[in-house]
Amino acid sequence: MLRIYFYIFALGVILCSCSTLSDIPQPKREFRGFWVATVVNIDWPKSGHDSVLKQKSDYLEILDFYQELNFNAAIVQIRTAGDAFYSSEYAPWSRYLTGKEGSPPTSSNDTLKHVDILEWMIDETHKRNMEFHAWLNPYRATFDLDTLGLDPSHDYYRNNDWMIKYGKKYYYNPGLPEVQQHMVSIVDEIVNRYQVDAIHYDDYFYPYTIQGEEFNDSLSYRKHALVDQTLEDWRRSNMDSLISKSFQVIKKRKPWVQFGVSPFGVWKNQATDPRGSDTQAGQTTYENLYADPLLWMDKGWLDYIVPQLYWSMHLSVASHKKLIDWWSNNSKNTNLYIGNGPYKIKNNSDKAWNKKRELPHQLQYAREELNVRGNVFFSAKSLMAKNRNVVRLLKRKFYQKPALPPAATHDYKDSIQFVEPTFTLKGAFIEMTASEPQHFQQVAFYKAGKESTHALSSKNLIKTIFINGLTNIRIPLKDLKGSKNRVYTLIDRYGSESEPKALLLNQSAFNDSKR
Repeated sequence: MLRIYFYIFALGVILCSCSTLSDIPQPKREFRGFWVATVVNIDWPKSGHDSVLKQKSDYLEILDFYQELNFNAAIVQIRTAGDAFYSSEYAPWSRYLTGKEGSPPTSSNDTLKHVDILEWMIDETHKRNMEFHAWLNPYRATFDLDTLGLDPSHDYYRNNDWMIKYGKKYYYNPGLPEVQQHMVSIVDEIVNRYQVDAIHYDDYFYPYTIQGEEFNDSLSYRKHALVDQTLEDWRRSNMDSLISKSFQVIKKRKPWVQFGVSPFGVWKNQATDPRGSDTQAGQTTYENLYADPLLWMDKGWLDYIVPQLYWSMHLSVASHKKLIDWWSNNSKNTNLYIGNGPYKIKNNSDKAWNKKRELPHQLQYAREELNVRGNVFFSAKSLMAKNRNVVRLLKRKFYQKPALPPAATHDYKDSIQFVEPTFTLKGAFIEMTASEPQHFQQVAFYKAGKESTHALSSKNLIKTIFINGLTNIRIPLKDLKGSKNRVYTLIDRYGSESEPKALLLNQSAFNDSKR
């Protein structure tokens, strides 16, 4: 009899554990991003010495994997350590892309010799209905102390007075106004030349503290600090200046391009500030990296923030659950996404990561928090070659359907006059023709009833397509299967969605409307 009760109890536990992920809300709008780390070839390219063809193939493999999971944003590192993954006025070509710093990509294939690899990456990302966020590490100048491997055009040689040696790296001195302006010019160059959807800074502002070593910026502190301004406050003001100026130059150049930051996940511990989180982190964003993202949100300098919460749900010193609550309660004026660390699955001393439901439980908790609007995974390769059981669970429970990215939180724009596109059936394709595609970013298709004003929902969302400035787009008819009646909407570059219109083939399908 005792054994029977035991089996009944065990069955109940199993059923309960299975049901915990059964009723997960499926949002219509959700940021689903992944970081593609290029420094020391973490994710891509696998080697700077690989051919251009192989590098392209490997990049598409990453995109295709996450497209299958219905992700909608790639955050790709294009500046790692004073270098660039594009031809830049301000930095040499990255060794992680070309094998030798300062050398441009080369190919024996004549058709590839003059390809702009960054432009190609952006186009391919958009073709898979994903945003491209250009990820920059602003202040790391070198990844080690081997300066002989640096190109003569690197700032270590061009502007050596900007450099500070700390630990086993060189850093730009954030306290120099000319360094701040240099970084802002780099941002402006990218936004001006490329169709990026966002500029993204990571958590490396001032470097993480090395015990027993001083970051030697005392001369610039004495020269540039305000009267009675402490060293710590002066350093934070330098970061505030970089964030503010970066935001302003982006919005001046292209106001629809977003600006996001992914800070270290602990702002302050409660032990040093009652406003801090219930954590015992060894370093904090505010006190060690001299970054104050709460101020940046308060000032409206960010379009989104992605705190890096790479800990398990109930880790005692830094609980993922508690930190989601803290950031949710302390975020404003911006979209809040959560940075997750699938790289730790079955690869960490914290045994919670051995459970296949650790990451799913984190995603579920984030979905249930109204202020959280998405997640970003570090890093891209973490789920691609292993942990297939986790991937299957994510696909089945969280990412069955596509989702639109969240709309901008700030009002940057005037009303936009949409010029009607036309849809024409041509064999197995629908051809969409738009005379002014620059006014919108995506078109979304939904299943609908007989009424074209059928409510738009995540359940009925069939497909989204990036317009990418194209006048003509061919849509496979099979991609819109499953419903005889369909409606579509246009999403502008700020994420605002038009009223639905019936998809009428072989004739004009969208009347001019003003929003």
